[in-house]
Amino acid sequence: MTLMFPEREGSRMNRYGRMAEAYWRRWLPSRYREISDPSSFFTTLGQEVEEQVETVSLQMAGDDPPGEGYLEKVGRLNMARKQAEETVLAEWVLLPAEPGVDPEEETGGAPEQGSGGDWIPLQEDPTHPFWIEHRAKNP
Repeated sequence: MTLMFPEREGSRMNRYGRMAEAYWRRWLPSRYREISDPSSFFTTLGQEVEEQVETVSLQMAGDDPPGEGYLEKVGRLNMARKQAEETVLAEWVLLPAEPGVDPEEETGGAPEQGSGGDWIPLQEDPTHPFWIEHRAKNP
């Protein structure tokens, strides 16, 4: 069985598509291997997830209550969006891991550049004055 979505013209993979691709590659490797064109598939999946998040968040937010201030509205809309993302991602992207996938297995180190997981490894220098002072105060 090959999983496919029709590709939309002029589309780039959004953050939901990148998240799904990384997650499926790691936790659903059999499903991932069945996809004939991962770039197209995850681009379209990301767009579908984005549309669902928008629809669900509007439903969750509901109508503006009378007398609601600006900050209250922003908070209500942000909370609705976060809850919608949690719900939609659980249904469409963050599916249960395939049996036999080892959670302790190395995944290849650092995330890819631009994947939303850009990071700089932290290395502590025990000779730095901060750590020398810290050890003196906390033997």
